[in-house]
Amino acid sequence: MCLGIPGKVTEIRDEAGLAMGKVDFGGVRKDACLAYLPEIEVGDYVIVHVGFAISKVDEDEALKTLEILDSMGVMEPELMTMGAGMDQPAIVSDDTPEALTFNPAQPPSMPGKPVA
Repeated sequence: MCLGIPGKVTEIRDEAGLAMGKVDFGGVRKDACLAYLPEIEVGDYVIVHVGFAISKVDEDEALKTLEILDSMGVMEPELMTMGAGMDQPAIVSDDTPEALTFNPAQPPSMPGKPVA
């Protein structure tokens, strides 16, 4: 779906000259590129789209948006497509129920492609 998700910046660091940070999305923490928002500080809320913080948002608006997205059931699938920095690997296929779950003992397979 590729939504912009609000999250709270909990850490800012430099990675090879690129501003990166850890962003908390209602308990799920992921890495995000902060380079587009050089004014961001720890504690600020940002909108993250495909791993990039694209705008700053106030806390009340961020929390309302997180609540709405969670009630719609789109938070978990959306966070799973963000990739690096998550506790589980990203799965971007919406074709199978495995796209929403992760079992480290049995990696998911893509339809038509056996897992090696």
